[in-house]
Amino acid sequence: MNKIKTLLFDVAIIGGGSAGLASALKVAEKKLKVVIIERDDRLGGILNQCIHNGFGLNYFKEELTGPEYAKRFSDKVLKSNITTLLQTNVLNICKKENSFILDVINRENFFNICAKSVIFATGCRERPAGAISLCSNRPAGIISAGSAQKIVNLHGKMIGKNIVIVGSGDIGLIMARRLRFEGANIIGVYEIMPYPSGLKRNIVQCLEDYKIPLHLSKTVVEVVGKERVEGIYVAPVNKDFSYDLSKKEFVKCDTVVLSIGLVPSVELGESIGIKQNSVTGGAIVDEYLQTSVEGVFSCGNSLHVHDIVDNVSKEAERAGENCAKYVNNLLKLSNKVEIKNGFGLRYVNPSFLFDNKEGLLNLNFRVSGIFRDAQIVVKQGRKEIKRLKKKILLPAEMETVIINKKDLNSLPLHIFVEKSEQKNEDEK
Repeated sequence: MNKIKTLLFDVAIIGGGSAGLASALKVAEKKLKVVIIERDDRLGGILNQCIHNGFGLNYFKEELTGPEYAKRFSDKVLKSNITTLLQTNVLNICKKENSFILDVINRENFFNICAKSVIFATGCRERPAGAISLCSNRPAGIISAGSAQKIVNLHGKMIGKNIVIVGSGDIGLIMARRLRFEGANIIGVYEIMPYPSGLKRNIVQCLEDYKIPLHLSKTVVEVVGKERVEGIYVAPVNKDFSYDLSKKEFVKCDTVVLSIGLVPSVELGESIGIKQNSVTGGAIVDEYLQTSVEGVFSCGNSLHVHDIVDNVSKEAERAGENCAKYVNNLLKLSNKVEIKNGFGLRYVNPSFLFDNKEGLLNLNFRVSGIFRDAQIVVKQGRKEIKRLKKKILLPAEMETVIINKKDLNSLPLHIFVEKSEQKNEDEK
């Protein structure tokens, strides 16, 4: 029996999308030996099928398409000493003494990678129809927004003629416009929540500009059809998320596109005991973006779903820089302090900081409802650390607060929304 080959690296990065590329470049700057493991046949991840523009406005200060944005990073990676393994999958990962052993397979070989540290940049996946208990006979014509995007943009095929979008996630909104460009009739977008889950700019540019109706607090309760979708029944949604079936109506269509949310891909991390955030679905991390397993870092959509890729790249760079510090024994990991989210917040990342006075602390969070003329408040005990006025806070948009750590003490950090006297949208 042949001995399994083992490749040695300082850092192994799982995923070659926007997060993996940006983190790898930061690690490589520190003269460490790094490998990117990517299951697709090219670098760039999901960006390769996002042919619309709107990327890079924050990071590059210019407007790019998804493939153009990915190429800016992949070109740098390919010119560097970073090893890239394409069409390669990680089957398992385990910790052995001070290293991590990854079981890896590609078309030619099964082998091991031994690394001092690992960065998870595995991205996210779409919620399937089963996530909303969609009632149907499983006819053809039900497809996720990401799959529709791949079929149309990469393979040049159409998915239907009369199309309904379920959910108002950004990919669904963008595909509503894209499918309209290809001549499809977009009947409408149905969103179960009382507010859209996509960015405001996509609501305007993809729906309003093309007069595509958006139906809030309304969703699909049944798909009709045997061989192919023939139509759907939609019904209003009450405040307790029950359906008002007395008002359900039939909408004729041949295709249902699901844009019902994204979930971080974290299954591989579960095998080594990485603790997960019950709200985001990603890993629980400290201020260095290190998971509950020392030496393992997480960033990008595998940590929490971002709305702008520029923020993914910036976060991944922090993960890469901190990972390099870990390998070089430069991270200060003593005196952990909890970060708690309070009123008005769904979650906050990271979950912990360390009681030292060095550097800046980036707090990323999403609010639980629409708030107007509100304030974001950060406190430690009775001490107010920061207060930011916000004209509007939307669940679809990730917010960031940056704090200088010299202003902090050893007490738990609390971040919450403080409302004005005007009620937020959910209370009206």
